Amino acid sequence: MSTSTNRPADALRADDRTDAPKKSGGGAVGALSNWVDERTGAGGAAKFLMKKVFPDHWSFMLGEIAMYSMIVVLITGTFLTFWFVPSMGHTVYDGSYVPMQGVPMSEAFKSTIDISMDVRGGLLIRQMHHWGALIFIVAIMLHMFRVFFTGAFRKPREINWVIGLLLFLLAMIEGFAGYSLPDDLLSGTGLRAAQGFILTIPVIGTYISYGLFGGGFPGEAIIPRLFTVHVLLLPAILVGLFTAHILLVMVHKHTQYPGPGRTEKNVVGFPLMPVYTAKAGGFFFIVFGIIALISGLVSMNPIWLYGPYEPTQVTAGSQPDWYMAFADGALRLLPGFLEFTLLGHTFSFNIFIGSILLIPLMWTAMGIYPFLERWVTGDTEEHHLLDRPRNAPTRTAIGMAFITFYFVLMFAAGNDLMAIKLHLSINDITNFFRIMVFVGPVIAFWVTKRICLSLQRRDRDLVLHGRESGRIVRTAEGRFFEAHEPIDEFKRWPLVSFTAHRPIEIGPATDENGVRRKAARKDKLRAKLSNFYFSDRIEPVTPAELAAEHHEAHGIEAELEQAAIAGAKEPTFGHFRGAGAAQEVGANNAFNNRETSDTH
Repeated sequence: MSTSTNRPADALRADDRTDAPKKSGGGAVGALSNWVDERTGAGGAAKFLMKKVFPDHWSFMLGEIAMYSMIVVLITGTFLTFWFVPSMGHTVYDGSYVPMQGVPMSEAFKSTIDISMDVRGGLLIRQMHHWGALIFIVAIMLHMFRVFFTGAFRKPREINWVIGLLLFLLAMIEGFAGYSLPDDLLSGTGLRAAQGFILTIPVIGTYISYGLFGGGFPGEAIIPRLFTVHVLLLPAILVGLFTAHILLVMVHKHTQYPGPGRTEKNVVGFPLMPVYTAKAGGFFFIVFGIIALISGLVSMNPIWLYGPYEPTQVTAGSQPDWYMAFADGALRLLPGFLEFTLLGHTFSFNIFIGSILLIPLMWTAMGIYPFLERWVTGDTEEHHLLDRPRNAPTRTAIGMAFITFYFVLMFAAGNDLMAIKLHLSINDITNFFRIMVFVGPVIAFWVTKRICLSLQRRDRDLVLHGRESGRIVRTAEGRFFEAHEPIDEFKRWPLVSFTAHRPIEIGPATDENGVRRKAARKDKLRAKLSNFYFSDRIEPVTPAELAAEHHEAHGIEAELEQAAIAGAKEPTFGHFRGAGAAQEVGANNAFNNRETSDTH
């Protein structure tokens, strides 16, 4: 039985609030945000960015290191421009560094010495600028490796892959330009070599050289022009490409590694505010601190030991920075017969191929690879989950072959120093690298692919049979085996959630009328490449296979348990039990228990 209170109709709205709602807090910051939002409509975009989710994995920090080191380079570079004089005008040094007093030099070299010796904190900032640039290029390279080996370049991120390659290439050019600005003997030697490389370009090489240097080498125009390129042009392009790169990451959403709850349509991680922003801010100061620590402890490019550049002098044992060493190594390995005379003109392809042509060829090959793989696989789906490198063995092997090719060329750039320090013949070292530049990538490809396939087999075995438990079981026949335990679903998920592509099968070369199809040759090439990619593959474990394996395993365990129970009822003699028994060998078994007993 229930009771109700009768209320007149007018009293139904007696509890309604008629006062104006109170304004939300936020103070001056909130008022300023509202003012900006009312005039620009930026509130929606800000809310979108603040709620953007980013996954958490250590390999994603490589891109962050590149971004933070670039910020360090921009900050320190701005500081250096306050005192650097980009001029090749002649002067005589009269500063505080005594060994250089009275030495004629360019104003660029003198201003660099002044920054290092007389400006408070100038040497540290200059060191941080140089070390930050090197770490920037290293981080970009490692980030590109991560993107390639995990397949993060696939649709819809092909454009971002190309942008990353352009950032890498421009960072190398920017580093070379900045390295040449002090006009010391070492950087001048590098500029002289670059001018010689340009001259080897057929037909137009001399025109390009005269245009860049403003006449013959060295001239007085190259340092001011390099300064403009280094300080204005390339940084603007780098910042623009970097901004486009980040915007595309926001649009496409960040990739993530496979795992439970992670699909192609979601991102599992932390929002930009406040978690990710706090972590990113802390990580920036860690990168900044490490660069400052290295710069304070390890000297880099001590130009006061080299002296100013003189065209009549060359630095003995000079080597380019590591990121340009591969081109120098290719230059040293190319045979001399590639230089020849034709129609009264000398063609120096032994220099042109390694120093000029190699870089655009390598970057073009890397740029078209995502489109080539997409054409070979026929995969037009969007991918936001990353591949484990072992699950794409051919791609991983191609990447390792390329890395081997790169490092063989890089080490070849030091063949002269190896010959001097190791007391070996420079001809033997050069011939060794000439062989390894072809054989090394092939070996790396084969070994890497075999390792990836072996790891896939291990993963398949782990899913089907479980992990090793450390318990040894002995059967009635005297055989021993280790008992396995099934892995949990969280560990199993990354091991089975991948797609194993099959080689493409082409149709007949002619149609029903016996006419050759137009795309027959193209399809045949695609089929060959597909067979090269996917002929060796390990299929992921299917649910049916897993269920069948577990059913069989449970049956075996039941038989062993019954045998163990039956054997336990029979008398035990030493380490032998009754027929049909299965014994678990542990710490307290007849093999380990060697104490004698007085009882009979």
